[in-house]
Amino acid sequence: MAISKINQIPPERLKRIMDIMKSVANPLRFRIICLLCDRPHKVGEMAELLNERQAAVSQHLAPLRMLGLVAVDRTGGTATYSLKEPLLRSLVNCFESHFLA
Repeated sequence: MAISKINQIPPERLKRIMDIMKSVANPLRFRIICLLCDRPHKVGEMAELLNERQAAVSQHLAPLRMLGLVAVDRTGGTATYSLKEPLLRSLVNCFESHFLA
């Protein structure tokens, strides 16, 4: 994207982009997003797969939920999270193709 196009982004949209980028820049949050790119997961599953405490995973899911990046389905006392913002898959794919190739 040319710098002239970036300068045309409305301030409220630019703030949203920056909020998303700050949130995704956290290593644990990025790893959570990568997991959710494959399929929805319960918090306990994510904690086990990421080798993190369940409380830590839950704590990092909160800002992602508040930004509308992930959705939660609470059924039967368990919370299952999924990606709500499909463009996050594109972001993860971009990083994979450029940095893991």
